[in-house]
Amino acid sequence: MTTAPNRVLSLYQSSIGKKLITGISGLALVAFVVIHMIGNLILLGSADGYNQFGHSVERLGPLLWLLELILLGFIGFHILMGVQIFLGRLRARSQGYSTYASAGAPSYQTLSSRSMIVTGLGLGSFLVWHLLTFKFGIRYTVPGSEMRDLARLVIEKFQQPLYAFGYVGVMVFLASHLRHGIWSALQSLGALNATVRPIVYGASLILAIGIALGFVVLPLSIYFGLVT
Repeated sequence: MTTAPNRVLSLYQSSIGKKLITGISGLALVAFVVIHMIGNLILLGSADGYNQFGHSVERLGPLLWLLELILLGFIGFHILMGVQIFLGRLRARSQGYSTYASAGAPSYQTLSSRSMIVTGLGLGSFLVWHLLTFKFGIRYTVPGSEMRDLARLVIEKFQQPLYAFGYVGVMVFLASHLRHGIWSALQSLGALNATVRPIVYGASLILAIGIALGFVVLPLSIYFGLVT
């Protein structure tokens, strides 16, 4: 008799299992990205409001640490499964990636689908840089309180061309990754049929562009002096 741990291991080792894990972790990360984007937009209206929001998050204490560990787990599994799927496809294609053939009409192969490993690893590298810069970076405090003045740090960084336009460039990677990743995750989870698939495929493009624009508006507004 196959035990539950063996069934879980078999699912993990199968291509279907890897796609399921990638899809679930990917959708969880999309939810986080949207929340993070909304938090960023607070700074467009009020530096005090932005600092208050950051302070409220910090005050979660142990709950925040638990959420961060869960998020780190999602990121780790997503990267691991993505790399394994990519390597599996490389082994399965004796002709490599020099030619592409559609599996049928309509074709859902795009530049974003073929560059998922590149955009994914690029985003992973950016995440390390982002955390070192903001989460673990200089800790200014609001005068007269112990509250972190994160708004000051963000504004200082995005007044620099490297940070402002580097961030915009990374958001192009994010848009490309989400463009294929959102609908592909739902497809892997069996949530799409032939009727819904093209609708979700188009909606994922709109959502990906919307999220990317939501992120780039802040650094560009700061760099061009609209937020000071």
